[in-house]
Amino acid sequence: MDLIHITVDGVERECEKGTVLEAVAKDRQKDYSCDIVLAMVDGKLSELTKVLNEDCDIKFIGTDTVCGIETYRRSVVLLMIKSFYIVCGEENIEKLLVDYSLSKGYYCELYGKVRISEELLRRVKEHMERLVEQNVPIVKETLSTRDAVERFRRHKMYDKEKLFKFRRGSNVNVYRINRFEDYFYGYMVPSTGYLKYFDLYCYDEGFVLQLPVKENPSVVPEFKPQHKVFNVLKEASAWGRMMDIETVGALNEQISEGKIKDIILVQEALQEMKIARLASDILNRKDTKFIMIAGPSSSGKTTFAKRLSIQLTAHGMKPHTISVDDYFLNRCDTPRDENGDYNYEILEALDVKLFNEDMTNLMEGKEVEIPTFNFHTGKREYTGKTLRLGVEDILIIEGIHCLNDRLSYSLPKESKFKIYISALTQLNVDEHNRIATTDGRLIRRMVRDARDRSTTAEETIARWASVRKGEENCIFPYQEEADAMFNSALIYELGVLKQFAEPLLFNVPVDSPQYQEAKRLLKFLDYFLTVDTELIPANSLIREFIGGSVFYR
Repeated sequence: MDLIHITVDGVERECEKGTVLEAVAKDRQKDYSCDIVLAMVDGKLSELTKVLNEDCDIKFIGTDTVCGIETYRRSVVLLMIKSFYIVCGEENIEKLLVDYSLSKGYYCELYGKVRISEELLRRVKEHMERLVEQNVPIVKETLSTRDAVERFRRHKMYDKEKLFKFRRGSNVNVYRINRFEDYFYGYMVPSTGYLKYFDLYCYDEGFVLQLPVKENPSVVPEFKPQHKVFNVLKEASAWGRMMDIETVGALNEQISEGKIKDIILVQEALQEMKIARLASDILNRKDTKFIMIAGPSSSGKTTFAKRLSIQLTAHGMKPHTISVDDYFLNRCDTPRDENGDYNYEILEALDVKLFNEDMTNLMEGKEVEIPTFNFHTGKREYTGKTLRLGVEDILIIEGIHCLNDRLSYSLPKESKFKIYISALTQLNVDEHNRIATTDGRLIRRMVRDARDRSTTAEETIARWASVRKGEENCIFPYQEEADAMFNSALIYELGVLKQFAEPLLFNVPVDSPQYQEAKRLLKFLDYFLTVDTELIPANSLIREFIGGSVFYR
């Protein structure tokens, strides 16, 4: 018997050569509070189907991590699609779309000879549960790109055929449950027995596949519809469908055929039209004095506020911009988080009392000296910047807490017009592989941080979890309270950002804790053809991140 030496979570042991990683994981499962679904083998992310043939160091990854829960959720999507094809019959399905994230799950649409109903979802869910009980292997097969194109054409998955047309790599990994196979961007669990937690809900014209999150990976959270966010996403998807650009392959086709200039002009015109419409809506609310803008990191809030100011000025108003960040407490008074670091994400980091006093005085027509927060000294300063609001004056206030009425408790509701802004990506990799909105925002931030703050991609990725935590606690719970929503995502932007992000990501060291995430993002960006930055207008929102904006010269 050939033995190899392995180190598992810091403990050395021997095992037989040819042992499957999953067997080692099962021995260790009792020491984990959640299911093990992946492993780091000698620093490389690996599926549990990996065969061990030499000495190695192993660290297991559970569903309480980002990559672990994404592996779980991705695998459930495969299980769901397989079940739909069995329950409905392949001949009755034209396309099953996994569209976008909604209420901790994915909103999906079914096209063909069958229609979504409670009864259909019940039958699909029962079939999924049977496959879980049977613990069917999820088999990975590596095909040449040419063979993958031919195979998915036979399956009528034409989005994948178009995607692989622009693929540089010579091979494609395909996953299979029994005879049903599909392509997925990312790793999978070894078998269906891992996939115990999910639910299906009818919603709008489609349905939601509800899934657990890493904070509680063994519980399916309650389905809470987000009607306003959903309508923005639905509108963006309808526009992409109208332009025949729903997927990365379709976008690449437009770029390769030299049509991207017109797409850029149309997309920019669409955003300007929406901003102009927002300005009209604000003017129609006669009592509005405060426009409160909030959104997650790298949503383009600054450029949006400037473009909204221009539209309001064109309508005869006199807009003034205030950043809530200027009302931070002095650093010595700032609360700290559980790690002892200053916590600028929470409402308690702001001088809320002073903010309300100043805003109330402005509303009453009094002159107010507006502070400026000096981030170098960590102190609030007064430099003689004063403001008094007349009849035509209106304040544009930007900050992560602007949708939370606790920030502006003294201001009458009718005086506030709340706007939620986010980069809600309408583009998908293909019909079954969605692009996470957070990936687009992370790439935006990485590019801007490197240009404006000399921050490395490694540093930006390392801080991202903390940024996301602040968003989950301080922004997302209030997004449905907005009077209006603005989607700042541009359908072509990842083709622009790619050329700036790739050099930064390649510079992340192999031994860095952020290397695997950098590698994942590089693989993701490899799907996109490059878009010439010379085609981007000077007032475009994406200029906030890549430079060359007319607003920052």
